[in-house]
Parts: sequence; C-alpha cells; structure tokens
Amino acid sequence: MCRINGVWYVQKGFKNSFHGLAASMRDSLSHGGPDDAGMFVDSKAGVALGHRRLSILDLSEKGRQPMEFENLVITYNGEVYNYRDIRRELEACGYTFVSNTDTEVVLKAFHKWGKEAVHRFRGMFAFALWDKERRELLLCRDRVGVKPLFWYYRDGIFMFASELKAFFEYEDFALDIDRKAVAQLLQYGYITAPKSIFSYVRKVKPGHFLTVSSSGEIKEERYWDVYEHLSVDKREYSVDELEERLKESFKLRMVSDVPVGVFLSGGIDSSLVSAIIQSESSKPIKTFTIGFEDEEYDEAKWAKLIAKHLGTEHHELYCTEKELFEIVPKLSYIYDEPFGDSSGIPTYLVSQLARRSVKVVLSGDGGDEIFGGYVKYMITQNAFGKLKVIHPLLRRAVKGTVELLGRERFAELMSRVPYLKSRYKNLKTKVHKFINVFDSEDEIEFFVRAGQFVPDKEIAKLVNINSAREIINDYYTFHGSVPKSKLISLLGAIDIKTYLPDDILVKVDRASMSVALEAREPFLDQSLISFGLSLPDSLKVKDGKGKYLLREVLYKYVPREIVDRPKQGFGIPVEKWLRGALREHLLDMLEDRLFTDSMDLNYKVYRRFVSGFLASDGNVSPHFVWNLYSLWLWYKRWIQKEV
Repeated sequence: MCRINGVWYVQKGFKNSFHGLAASMRDSLSHGGPDDAGMFVDSKAGVALGHRRLSILDLSEKGRQPMEFENLVITYNGEVYNYRDIRRELEACGYTFVSNTDTEVVLKAFHKWGKEAVHRFRGMFAFALWDKERRELLLCRDRVGVKPLFWYYRDGIFMFASELKAFFEYEDFALDIDRKAVAQLLQYGYITAPKSIFSYVRKVKPGHFLTVSSSGEIKEERYWDVYEHLSVDKREYSVDELEERLKESFKLRMVSDVPVGVFLSGGIDSSLVSAIIQSESSKPIKTFTIGFEDEEYDEAKWAKLIAKHLGTEHHELYCTEKELFEIVPKLSYIYDEPFGDSSGIPTYLVSQLARRSVKVVLSGDGGDEIFGGYVKYMITQNAFGKLKVIHPLLRRAVKGTVELLGRERFAELMSRVPYLKSRYKNLKTKVHKFINVFDSEDEIEFFVRAGQFVPDKEIAKLVNINSAREIINDYYTFHGSVPKSKLISLLGAIDIKTYLPDDILVKVDRASMSVALEAREPFLDQSLISFGLSLPDSLKVKDGKGKYLLREVLYKYVPREIVDRPKQGFGIPVEKWLRGALREHLLDMLEDRLFTDSMDLNYKVYRRFVSGFLASDGNVSPHFVWNLYSLWLWYKRWIQKEV
C-alpha cells in the first residue's frame, strides 16, 4: 500500500525542474508511504513518476518503486492478493523475478498480456504505467474504486496523484470550482467520480483505464462494470456455498509480511470478517473498535461481546466529545476534497488505535451493498409501490401539508407512531430526506431522491444552476431493466457505482492512510460481488431483516441474540454539535461572503438555510448544514490557506 503521483509535460516546453515538482508532489503524500520514496525521470519525454512506500510485501529494497522492466515503468498503489498464482503463470512463460512483490507481477503481467492482464487481478489497486518506447501513459483503477486516483490536465501539463493535495504543489494549479460537484456534495455529502471539486481535476473511474498519448489525447476505457453482473441469475443457493466463498476471499486478504487486524464495529459484516478470520487462525487475532459516551451512537459494547465470544485480542477506545472535536479541524486536510460524512471522525480514531498494533486491517465495507443490508433498500422496495398508486394531486397535497406543518413537527408526530419508532432509528433526521420522494417517477428516482437533504429546486437556487434534475441524472447511469425480484440488487449496484467508492471507501482510505495503515475490504472481491448480485431479493430480505443469507452464515459463529438488533450508524451527533459547540463556527460561516462568492453560492438562499437552522427551523436538515460546514472548512484550508 502506497501513494503515487506523476507529472508529464505533454504539450509544453518543460522546465529543467519538472522532476522537482514531481518530488514535492510525492512528498506531500508521505503520510501514506513513510517507509521509502522513489522517483523515475524520463528527461527527454518530460515525464517523472513518484512513489511513497508503505511496506507490506517484501520489505526489502527489492520492492522499491517506481519499478522498471524493459520498456515499461510502473508506480503502483494497492495489493493484488492472487499475485503468487499469476507469478507462477508468468514463470511458466519464461519470466523471472527479483522480488517477492505483487508490483513486479503486475508490471510483467502487463508486459506479457497488455490490458488483458487486469482481468487476472483480484485486489485493490491504482497504478500508472509509462511506456518509454510508445511515449504513452496508462492509468488504471480497481473495479470498485478502493484505491483513489486523481488526474489534472491543463495547458499541456498532465498530473496524477493518489490524493488531491498533491496538485497544490504546482504553482499554476487552476482552482476553478465545479458547481455541479458542489451541488452533489451538498445534496449527498460526497462527490461522485469522475467529478471532483475542481473543474480541471477528475477521478479515474472505478473499473477503467485512462490512456494519455504524446499528442495529448486522453482516452477512457471501461474494463469492468458492476451492472453486467445483474444479469447473472443463479438458481441454486446455499449458506455453505456462501461461507466457502467468504472464507476464500477473506483468506486471500490475509496475505502480508506484517501484522493484520480487523475493524470490529459489532455489526453483521465486521463480525463475520472477525469470526471467519479467527476460525482460521491458531492464535487470537487483533480487533479494534471505538466507543462513544453517547449511547445512541455507541456499538462498542456489542463489539466487546462478539470479541469475547470469538476469543479475539480486543482493543477499544472510548472517546469523549472533546477528543472528537479535536479531529474536526483536521478533516479538511485528511480528506482534502470537501467530504460530508461525519463518520470520517470515528474512522480516523479507530485507524489511529489500530496503527499502534498493526500495519494492515480488514473491514466489513461492501456487505450492505452486495447483500441488501441498508434500510433504504427495503423502504424503496416497500414504499414506492404504495406511493405510485396515489394520485399526483394528492401527493402534492400531502407534501404541502408537511411543509406547512414543518418537517420537525411532522417528524415528531411520526416518531410517536409505535411501529415507525421501533422500525426506524433517528426517524427525525430521515424526514428531511423522504419528503423529497413524493415527485418520484420510478423506483430508482425514489431511491436517489431519498438520499437527498434538500429539495431539488432549493439546491438549484443555492448553487446557481439551471436545474437540479441533472444532478440526479449524473448520479446514476443505469438505463436497463431488471426483474422485480432483483430490485434490491439493482439498488446495491447503484450504490457500488456511487456511494461505496465516493463516500465509504474514501472515508476508510483517507483516514487509514493518514496514519500509514492499510485497510482491506474482503467483501469487495469480484467473485463475491457477482455472487451477491445474482441473489434474488428473497435471499437478501426476510422477515423485515436485511442480509438474510449473510446472517445465516454468521449464526454458525455467533449467537443470534448478540447480532440480531437494529442497524446502527457509525457517526456523530451532528445536530447537537452544530447547535452547540460549533455554533460560533456557523455564525462566522454565515457572514463569510468571500466563501459564498468563491463557491458561487446564492447568498440570500445560503443565509436563509444557515440562519434558519440556527433559529431551530426544523425544515433545515442538520446533515445538509454539516455538508455546508465541511465545504467551508475545506475552503478555509485549501483556498484561503488558513492552516
């Protein structure tokens, strides 16, 4: 696991010090690769590739990057877990190896098979290959987007890096803001690939190549698409088959020359990872969790029970509100693109805790998307059918009544309904989202709108764009059809294209790598994704509970009573913080006209939202205000340069 970067003066007379720019970009990412640094320079072509190393496999100097073989040079970040199998295949073809790294295997696999080599890889990766003979640069990102890769092209200069912060080392870096990216951030809390906060910066999309030629032509090519797996329809399923698939994937992710642990939150997915890994280990594995004083957000007691039952060496840290607040000023540096997911704070803290004992951790990310764990899937499945039979006039009347009554008052009334109170956690915060679904024309639009914090018309006014409908259109790209028996698989696939790589995986990657910790996601093996998306909804949701088949595997290892409980988020009390300890920050933000001008926000609309929230207007979502606050903190750190 590492951090990578590169510079290519494609169509511009390059300076003699262009490799100095590459070096400063590289070293701005040293937190993610503290063990070693390397540089390749092709002076004639104006190309420099940088690498910061976090040593996981072959800790010797033989694993140093960038790595060269004949006409190819690679700078690589990630892990290809089945590299030994591929190496044996290459050795049978006459290739020899000088290191025990997966980097060398990836390099020589591309030498042998070209782009087709990527279909052999099982793992997470982002890398750049420079072909010295063809003068061509190839970027590649793994199927799901576990590893990040940004690129920038303007005035004949092409740059790429694992993190956005590296581009600030370039003195002429263009800071033009992408309005649609701002709209997405405020609506959802994150920005989906290929967009970034900057107009001239893009992200390599998961499952894609990006080729840059010596003429400056940039070509994007897809090699994997999660939607293709929706057409797979297995007829026979068993708990035992899933268990064997999980074991095989999890075992692959234990390949390492340094200690490995597990993030254990106490939920279904992390508990299953811990259970299976512990069952295959001859000694206690290390598990890590963060606890909170606020019981509404605390799962540490459940994680402790599961760890005790499994016999792991469990590490936990209970954080006070003061400790959590100390992280807030660091968020804009850690994530370096505006990021509104408040669970980034505890993720950073649990990464810090784990790094004291291990260099690699496994997480349970991806289980919800693949096996139908989110309540929002079930709500879409159950509610849209009821909604579409309501006459549009009546829908508008209901929506108008809610707005007239006030969302906070409406949420308060709904929270008194016993059925809703027992079924949905934090119902009050969900009202702000679900009132948006009344105008939905189909299940997908219902699903996407349910993830929004602000009505479309309002967000369009705020960010000064013609229509917020295009934000929805940009959010998902599925235009086919699936049988009703696989609606939850379709919704999971949409999340695998958007929410998973651009929120969940961003959160884990930046938090873990900021403390030089490698995080691995064993659920995100392509074989498990294909298997999970082939399941009918009846094997994902049963008796009102998600992840049915996954639960059946977990019950073999952990008693039902420990894990059968409502799903709990891994976040912070956003509304309490914003109205309390962070109130003075919001008051400063409210008056910051330089900020609103820089982001091209409509100040009147902006002021109405922020002042309304501070005045306890229940119609303003606290999560939307947190997204605004995150954008403001980012602006102060990266645009105003207030450190």
